[in-house]
Amino acid sequence: TQKAVARLEELEHGVSIHAHIAKSGFESDRFIINSLIHMYASCRDILSASKMFDGMTNRNSVSWNSMLDGYAKCGDMDSARALFDSMPERDVVSWSSLIDGYVKSGEYREAMALFDRMRYVGPKANEVTMVSVLCACAHLGALEKGKIMHRYLVENKLPMTLVLQTSLLDMYAKCGAIEEALAVFDTVPLNKTDVLIWNAVIGGLATHGFAEDALRLFDEMQRTRIKPDEITYLCLLSACAHGGLVHEAWYFFECLDKRGMAPKAEHYACMVDVLARAGCLEEAYRFVGQIPTEQTASMLGALLNGCINHRRLDIAEIIGRRLIELDPDHDGRYIGLSNIYAVVRRWDEAKVMRAAMEQRGVKKSPGLSFVEIAGTVHRFVAHDKTHPSSEDIYVMLQFIVNQVRPDADQENEERYLYNLEDA
Repeated sequence: TQKAVARLEELEHGVSIHAHIAKSGFESDRFIINSLIHMYASCRDILSASKMFDGMTNRNSVSWNSMLDGYAKCGDMDSARALFDSMPERDVVSWSSLIDGYVKSGEYREAMALFDRMRYVGPKANEVTMVSVLCACAHLGALEKGKIMHRYLVENKLPMTLVLQTSLLDMYAKCGAIEEALAVFDTVPLNKTDVLIWNAVIGGLATHGFAEDALRLFDEMQRTRIKPDEITYLCLLSACAHGGLVHEAWYFFECLDKRGMAPKAEHYACMVDVLARAGCLEEAYRFVGQIPTEQTASMLGALLNGCINHRRLDIAEIIGRRLIELDPDHDGRYIGLSNIYAVVRRWDEAKVMRAAMEQRGVKKSPGLSFVEIAGTVHRFVAHDKTHPSSEDIYVMLQFIVNQVRPDADQENEERYLYNLEDA
C-alpha cells in the first residue's frame, strides 16, 4: 500500500510537470516526450504512456525502449511482445527489457527462449541481460543451462562485476550446485564483497542444510565489517531451521531489535519454522499467538507442517481451519486439512472438506514440475499426456509406485487415493 501511495504521489507530481511543459510549448520535443513516457510507465500509468507514444511522429530507439520497458514493468507481456516484434530496430536494451519482463512475470521459459533467439539474431548480451537470464535459470533449476550461461560470460569476455558474480552464485546455489556456488564466492576478494553476495552464499548454504557453515560464514562476514541487513537474518534463521538450531535462532531473531530492525512477517514465519521443525510445537503455537503483526499463511503453514511431521494433529486441525479462514480461495488449504483427517481415519470429515472446496468453487490447481535433461527444460503437469514420451513416462511411474508400496494395506490404499488426487 505504501508503495502504491508513493507511486500515486509521484504520478501527481509528474502530471503537474507535464501540464507545465504543455503550457511552455515544449510538448513536441522528442527528448521531453521520451522522458514523459518513462515517467508515466514508471508510475504504472501505462495508458498515459501509451497515449504519449502513439502521438509521436519522430520516434527513436529511446521512445520504443521506454514504451517496451513500461509494458514489461506493468506485467503486460502480450503488449510488450507485440511492441517488440513491431520495432524497426532492436538493441541490447530492447532484448534485455523483454527478457527481464518475462522473468519478473514468472515466465522463465519464455525468457530463456528469447535469450536463445538473441544469441543467434540479436546483439551481444550485457550485464543486465545476463542477470535476468541467470535468475530464470535459478527459478527453473536449470543447472546445465546455467553452466552454458557461465561459459557465455567467459567466452564473450563480459566484465565479471560483483552483481554478475552474485547472480551466478545465486543460480548455482538454487540449482543445487553448492560447490560451484562457493567456488564463485571464493573468486571475489573479501574487500570487494557487499551484503548481497554474503546473503546469497549464506542463504545457499542454509537451503542445502549446511547450517554450521552458514553461521561460520556469517562470523567471517562480520569480521569484514559488512553490516548485515534484514535478508541476512532471514538467511540465518533459515539455516537454523534446517539445522535444528533453536537457541541460535532465538539469538539471531533478537538481534533484529538490537540492531534497530523491526522483524517482518518473513522473520516471524521463519522463527515459527525453526520451532516447528525442532518439535517445539507448544512454543511455536504460543509464539504465533503473540506475533504483533497480522498472521500470514507462511507462519501458519510452517506450524502446520511441523504438527503433521511430529504427529500433533490436534494443533494441526486448529491451524488447518485457521488457514482456510485466512485463505478461503486457496485449494491447498482444504486439501491439507482433508489429508489431516485422512491420517486419523476421519474419512467423513475429510470428504466434507473436499465438498466445501467444491461448493465454494475452488478448483484444484494441477501439480507441475520441471526436469532438465541434456540442457532442455521439460515441463510436466499432472495427468498431462502431451509430452511425446508420455506413454513410456507413465509406465515407468507406475513401476516406481509399485516398487515403493508393495504391501499397502486397505488404510494406506485409501490414503494413497487421497494423495493421488493432489499429485
